[in-house]
Amino acid sequence: MQSMAASCSPAASIALAAARCSPSPSPRHLALSPSSSPSSHGCRLSVAGALALPLGVRGGLRPPLLPAGRVRAAAAALAAEGGGEQEGAAGISRTLRLGAMILVWYLLNIYFNIFNKLVLKAVPFPYTITTFQFASGSFFITLMWLLNLHPKPRLSLKQYAKILPLALIHMLGNCFTNMSLGKVAVSFTHTVKAMEPFFSVLLSVLFLGATPSVLVLGSLVPIVGGVVLASMTEVSFNWIGFWSAMASNLTNQSRNVFSKRLLADKEDNLDDINLFSIMTVMAFLLSAPLMLSVEGIKFSPSYLQSAGVNIKELCVKAALAGTCFHFYQQVSYSLLARVSPVTHSVANSLKRVVVIVSSVLFFKTPISPINALGTGLALAGVFLYSQFKKLKPKAKAA
Repeated sequence: MQSMAASCSPAASIALAAARCSPSPSPRHLALSPSSSPSSHGCRLSVAGALALPLGVRGGLRPPLLPAGRVRAAAAALAAEGGGEQEGAAGISRTLRLGAMILVWYLLNIYFNIFNKLVLKAVPFPYTITTFQFASGSFFITLMWLLNLHPKPRLSLKQYAKILPLALIHMLGNCFTNMSLGKVAVSFTHTVKAMEPFFSVLLSVLFLGATPSVLVLGSLVPIVGGVVLASMTEVSFNWIGFWSAMASNLTNQSRNVFSKRLLADKEDNLDDINLFSIMTVMAFLLSAPLMLSVEGIKFSPSYLQSAGVNIKELCVKAALAGTCFHFYQQVSYSLLARVSPVTHSVANSLKRVVVIVSSVLFFKTPISPINALGTGLALAGVFLYSQFKKLKPKAKAA
């Protein structure tokens, strides 16, 4: 018997070992079936209509009766071990992919804020620049669909009607951001935009009837206090820039909440790329009339020459800003579809730190110690908020 066990495969060895420990065999048993001829060096163990295990046994030896359940359990254990290794490898691959997406998101956001601020300094027309950025995105989206890099969406009028309010919010959110960036420093705009969790809680209470925990409400205190402290000591403070950033918080947070709900709706059958693409094209069509009514056509060569602007340099910076704008937003939407809103909020809060630090270094923005303290306090509150949102409320005892 020892020689037979030694020549068996690992799965058969486990099954034979289980048989020795079995007090009473089951009526369902294993039968020996020769491979091709009685003299062959291999035979197969088969469970009644279920499983076949190769055995390197000579001759016509009949193994002891084995319970079929034990054999199935042994085979399942081996399969689970292999499956666990595959799942572990898939988990590592997914983590690396998400990490790469977050890194690209951060880099594109840094370059967008720098180039966008330079363009807004040269031509302070936020509606015109917003329209140009959506036009850049629409160009890349059209190219993507024409080259079949991504399947074209096939939507009904009802689905387009669902996306239209999202596109309007998306357009207004970016208009408000550009208005703020044109009036105040990049670092201050993003410090004010750190108040997004405050608006998230407010919208959840008003429209979803959600009741935030005491810890979540407590995390809003350093956020609000830090923004107030930073605002009081901000050198570039401007009320238009401040309220534009606040309006950007409200619109962008509303967009994220409704987008997540639309992506979760199986009836719409929309992926994150096509949803963002349709929103971008719609936002361009909505922003063009707004630009014409508010600012007119001022982004013309004659005006730029009279203003002493280097047209070639400005066009390059505007094109880079538009490109970074489109792709950082698309990566952000892809992340929103792959991770929970809490995880996305944590990544977004860390992104804000990176953008603030990089803009301060690039533009050499003067920051006082109290201003830095307020900014740090607000960002720390955002991190606490994202951590407390993970905690699930304890079930009440009956």
